[in-house]
Amino acid sequence: MAANIPVCFIGLGALGQPMAANLLAAGVPLTVHNRSPERQQPLQAAGARVAASPAEAAASAQIHALCLTDAAAVEAVLQGPSGLLAGVEPGGLIVDFSTIDPASTQRLAAAAAQRGVSWLDAPVTGGTEGARRGTLSVLVGGEASDLERAGPVLEVVGGTITHLGPLGSGQRAKAVNQVLVAGSYAAVAEALALGQRLGLPMRDLVAALQEGAAGSWALRHRAPSMLEQQFPLGFKLELHRKDLGIALAAAEGCELQLPISEQVAAMEDSLMQQGHGQEDVSALLRWFKDDSPPAPCG
Repeated sequence: MAANIPVCFIGLGALGQPMAANLLAAGVPLTVHNRSPERQQPLQAAGARVAASPAEAAASAQIHALCLTDAAAVEAVLQGPSGLLAGVEPGGLIVDFSTIDPASTQRLAAAAAQRGVSWLDAPVTGGTEGARRGTLSVLVGGEASDLERAGPVLEVVGGTITHLGPLGSGQRAKAVNQVLVAGSYAAVAEALALGQRLGLPMRDLVAALQEGAAGSWALRHRAPSMLEQQFPLGFKLELHRKDLGIALAAAEGCELQLPISEQVAAMEDSLMQQGHGQEDVSALLRWFKDDSPPAPCG
């Protein structure tokens, strides 16, 4: 049972906070730490223990969950006199829900192994909706025995848990996922822009398309708010651009060109330069807008 396993959770952002809340609701003895202390307060009020440092958080746990922005953030949490590796006991298990490049996963896992600590790379997909509902898809790389240990915890945060191979496989799979996200969100933005220019009744159109061959998660969950020029945060555009960089680097290493992802990356670069990096990926619709759009062409 997950409730019998002491867990520390470090990184309480848009995904991490609801994931940690689900663990707490499942009865897990939970210790949390976050660089911005205010993110800890709702969990503390619900019964979580708050640690002053990653080392202190690690000292009370057997499984150490990380959900951080990038490889540099993961390394900063691990290293140093107050880092997680300074407080962890041999035999512990790090479950890294962050999205980082496979090479960094290998390097950081090797540092943990020197302290007798195992590692699973377990990036997630499903947005903030999935994080709140505990229905994320968890993409796992690592040893099967470590996955078995972490299973009761993963089953609380994820609806689908897939072991994809040795260490780093989860991060490679997440790169593939982010390529799909790039194409689907950009296609929805492009289609909405065209439909609006053609003067179509957009809500009726979106409802109809959701039930056909063009239906997708992005169309169903993001198109209605995109029509209102609203981009409620599910996954930050700037973080998706970081992830696309990982995917593009992986493709380059395989001598594979990803023209759609390259175009979306350029679109996201443009939007970030305009100050939209903190918005949801669905803000890709802004790329098709200007201050005085032409009249419908239909």
